Amino acid sequence: MQRYIQSVNDIPKAAARISIFSTEEDLKAYKLSPEGFSFAQDYFKRNESDSLLFQQMPYMHFFVKVDDAAEKFRRLEKMRIAGDKTAAGLNAQFVSQVVIEGDQKAAIAFAEGMALGNYQFNYYRSEAKANSLKDIFILNGDQSELDKKNIALSAVFQIRDLVNEPLNKLNANQLAERLAKYAEAAGAGSEILGRKKIEALKMGGLLAVNSGSIDPPTFTILEWKPEGHINEKPVALVGKGVVYDTGGMNLKTGSYMDDMKCDMGGAALMGTSIAAAAELKLPLWIIALIPATDNRCNGNAYVPGDIIKMYNGKTVEVLNTDAEGRLILADAISYAEKYDPMLVITAATLTGSAMRAVGKQALVAMGSNSAEYMAQLKKSGDEVYERVAELPFYDEYAEELKSSIADMTNLGSAEGGAITAGKFLEKFTSKAFMHLDIAGVAFTTKKYQYRGQGGTGFGLRLLIDFLNSLAQNTREK
Repeated sequence: MQRYIQSVNDIPKAAARISIFSTEEDLKAYKLSPEGFSFAQDYFKRNESDSLLFQQMPYMHFFVKVDDAAEKFRRLEKMRIAGDKTAAGLNAQFVSQVVIEGDQKAAIAFAEGMALGNYQFNYYRSEAKANSLKDIFILNGDQSELDKKNIALSAVFQIRDLVNEPLNKLNANQLAERLAKYAEAAGAGSEILGRKKIEALKMGGLLAVNSGSIDPPTFTILEWKPEGHINEKPVALVGKGVVYDTGGMNLKTGSYMDDMKCDMGGAALMGTSIAAAAELKLPLWIIALIPATDNRCNGNAYVPGDIIKMYNGKTVEVLNTDAEGRLILADAISYAEKYDPMLVITAATLTGSAMRAVGKQALVAMGSNSAEYMAQLKKSGDEVYERVAELPFYDEYAEELKSSIADMTNLGSAEGGAITAGKFLEKFTSKAFMHLDIAGVAFTTKKYQYRGQGGTGFGLRLLIDFLNSLAQNTREK
């Protein structure tokens, strides 16, 4: 495990210093000179900024004020954003070490924002300029708690790496191998099914989407089943692994294809989540199922009007080949039934409708038979500030999926498209079900705070907090 954030007992002499405070008494504790204290006191009273830099060459000393009046989760988010901004400033000044002191929760959030904002994807730059910031220290921190944070940070960076990879470096097989590698390194089990096994299982959705590709599909099964796990039935995590989406025969036009290497963001999220849960030794039995392929045009590609027989025997009339993610997810969801899961969670960059509904501020969620789980997911979303916007999931939305020649279609109307996509998936499970549409948050074309540019890893910290709470609540029952 890489330690992005470490505890120290003394302030390194060469490190930049971040002092976090919320009251004047806190500020006094840092033993500024009378002139310095008076200046800082007046500066923060004028509310010019939440941070102040005292430059004592060659060292930097930042004072960062925590807004104690705000809700706890908003205070911590402000710390993450401030950490990201400070990291950028330190890199501009070629600073390599920083130590943070003060309230531990605020310090950890600040460090988390620094680490997340310090991420770079430089694998294909011939003259890459690496960030100078290497060491983030917290004065008198709890290293065991920091290591939990480090595991989550590593998983976020794994997601970002995967999502940022272009198709010619990450096809379905390469995605499967990397997710299996992450899982095995954390102590979880893995199995990768190739084309022949997928054909034997008659996963018609996955095979149809793959029919236009020269690269074979994969179906990856990851399992974390620790001794003494406290849930009798597993949690099933299902992630969409479309490594590139052209739209198929309903070809995407204009610039809509530009960022489609990110269409496997759900697979990256679920595959790394189970690895992180294993590394954290969560006492939960968890299964992750990852169907993967690209969606391309070719002479054998599936076309609008085709009828597909899915893994569970249901038939689907294809109305649009660009509604492919739900087809591969549906096979995986019905495959999960063999485990009799307590809860099925899907994650996918599934619809533009979700992106238009809430933008980049939240993921879209919906579900059935899962009110208690959804409430906990929203609470976790607030805690880590990866918020959850729940959409209605009325049965009437499923009316739009009726077909005159098959059991259902793969597309509803343009209105409520994220919901009808979720209703399609719901038809393939009899279990408690939550669907997470991460289309608006998985990838960003411009740097956005500590989420960076490109793959964001949004949802990992949310799921880890949720799974941890689920374990705690299950133990208490």
